[in-house]
Amino acid sequence: MITDPTLTRIGQGVELHHHRGQPDAARDLFAQIWDDIGGEQGDPLHVCVLAHAMADVQEDVHQELEWDLRAIAAADRITDQRAAQAGVTLSVAGLYPSLHLNLCDCYRKLGDLDRARQHLQQARDGIGALGDDEYGQLIKGGLERLAEQLDDAT
Repeated sequence: MITDPTLTRIGQGVELHHHRGQPDAARDLFAQIWDDIGGEQGDPLHVCVLAHAMADVQEDVHQELEWDLRAIAAADRITDQRAAQAGVTLSVAGLYPSLHLNLCDCYRKLGDLDRARQHLQQARDGIGALGDDEYGQLIKGGLERLAEQLDDAT
């Protein structure tokens, strides 16, 4: 169970976007949280999760890519101990398949299919860190869909 107040606020923004269909409100909340945490200088766990969520509410794929790149750079600085302190039950390794999935999708949208395939492979390489729960199934399903889209693009 998430015990970190900043992650809880980010979760509220995700709820606004994914369950209430209010991406503009989510983007505004995420921007406020970004300022509150000190941007990229903030706690790497906060930066990673927030940038990952912020990418999802971008209308421009270039902006989406910038946020996804921030997220994966921050993930490299998170420890399993820090994640556990915040109540995150997933290991840090379990974050990477989703991060690479999003990067794959951005590069696919931009027409950089080689880079998209690289991130698809990296996501697949890390899939063992995911459980067979709802989240794991969501990411695995996303990878399958992207793989099909990349196959269709060739």
